[in-house]
Amino acid sequence: MKDFIKLYTKPELDSPDMLAAWPGVGNVAMIVATYLQKNLDFEELGEVEASRFFDPIGVLVKDNVVEAPQFPQSRFYYRKSRGGGSDLILFIGEDQPPTKGYELAHCVLDVGLMFGVRRVYTCAAAMTRIHHTETPGVLGVATSQLAAEELKKYELVPASNLQIAGLNGLLLGVAKERGIEGICLLGEVPLYATRIQNPMAALAVLKVLAPMLGVEVNLEELEQLAKETRERMKQVASQAMGEYIDYFTEPIWERGEEEDEDEEEE
Repeated sequence: MKDFIKLYTKPELDSPDMLAAWPGVGNVAMIVATYLQKNLDFEELGEVEASRFFDPIGVLVKDNVVEAPQFPQSRFYYRKSRGGGSDLILFIGEDQPPTKGYELAHCVLDVGLMFGVRRVYTCAAAMTRIHHTETPGVLGVATSQLAAEELKKYELVPASNLQIAGLNGLLLGVAKERGIEGICLLGEVPLYATRIQNPMAALAVLKVLAPMLGVEVNLEELEQLAKETRERMKQVASQAMGEYIDYFTEPIWERGEEEDEDEEEE
């Protein structure tokens, strides 16, 4: 697997934590990871050779000229701690491969083990009956009972039996196979809004994840995005309800006119 990895540098990291993210329901994981990348002082660490895991299905053409095939990026970043928190490795995958997800998970963990990673974190969405006007809760699951006990102090929503689809879940299963401790935080997403980006759920997750990682991050921009998204969802829901009412109901005066017409025809 190490043949698929290209490192730009080899910094001295002290038992770092790792956060890995791929696109998923509500794009929760990607919003969390890219927000941290943007707002903290991460430096480039390396990448996974994407052509080993992805097959291009077409090409772009600009000004009648065909461009070379493009692959989703799978990149690593690192951050040295400047306070009481751990050093941190961040992995962001732009897409999930249609196959070979298990192998890619091993590649990501190979990099973590090169630097003595202590714990792996992922994020995901938990589809529940929450309404989009409600503040999402956060569920937490872990690869060991010891790590699960640690989650109790964060007042998370109890998680019973569930399935975490895709690499945001699979990575933790592979971490358990390899004896690496792992935690996944899942933000609640409405069952009827799984295809919409959900910064509300990402914000809820990040409020828990940041203290776990021992990092401080300004959340104002994400809070504003969450507020704007919630308002747009309210407007869309209101418009949809109005159209529903218009379609399935009929004003009394129109009904009366139709009845009069029927009587005249008789």
